[in-house]
Amino acid sequence: MIDGLDDQIRAFLEAGGPVVAVLLAMSVFAMAVAFVKLYQFWGIRIGDRRFVEPAYLHHRNGDAPRALAVLARARNPIARVMEAAIRGKSHPGVPEETVREEVVRVANLHLVRLRGFLRSLEVIGTLSPLLGLFGTVLGMIDAFQQLEGAGNQVNPAILSRGIWEALLTTAAGLTVAIPTIAVATWLERRVDRLAADMEDAATKIFTVGLSRDSENQVDDAIEQTQPAYSD
Repeated sequence: MIDGLDDQIRAFLEAGGPVVAVLLAMSVFAMAVAFVKLYQFWGIRIGDRRFVEPAYLHHRNGDAPRALAVLARARNPIARVMEAAIRGKSHPGVPEETVREEVVRVANLHLVRLRGFLRSLEVIGTLSPLLGLFGTVLGMIDAFQQLEGAGNQVNPAILSRGIWEALLTTAAGLTVAIPTIAVATWLERRVDRLAADMEDAATKIFTVGLSRDSENQVDDAIEQTQPAYSD
C-alpha cells in the first residue's frame, strides 16, 4: 500500500517536473503553518469573550482587584489589553495619554504575533497558480518540440501526452492555492475580529462613565417604548 503510494507520488513528480516538486514543498509548508496557527489560536482561546463583561462590570463598580482577578484567568489577548487599561487607570499620577499608548503597545504586540506567517500563506496562495501556469507553458513548449522533432512521423499520442503533463502543473497550482487562500482569509478574519473586540473592550475601560450613561439611556428608551397596560 505504502509502496504503491510512493510509486504514484514519484510518477506524479516525474510527469510534472521541478515545478510540481516546488508546489509540493509549498503545500507542505502551507499545511504546517496552518496547523501551527490553528494551535496558536486554540491556545489563546481566540473566540472566548466570557470574561469581558464581568471584568468590565467590576471595573465600573470601582472594584479593580476583582476585575484583574477575572482577567488573570483568561488566556485571550483581550484580557491582557484590559489589564493594561485597568492598571493604568488605577494610577492617578499617570496621564491618560500614556496609558492609552501602553494599551496600544500591548495590543499591537499580540496582533503582530497572531499575524505571523499569515503573509507567507498569502504569498503561497498567489504564487501557486502562477507557478502552475509557468509549468504548463514549459510543458507545452516541450511537447511541440517533440512534435517538431518527429517530422513526418507525427504521432498524436506524443502531443496528447505532452499536453496533459503540461496541464498537470496548472491543476497542482490551483490545488495548492485554493485551500491556502481560504485558510489564510479565515485566519486573517479571526485576527481582525479580535482586533476590533480589543479596541471595543479598551474603549469601554477608558469611557466607563460615558458607557454607563449610554446604557442608562438605552434602558430608559426601552422602558418608554414598552406599551402601557391599564387594568
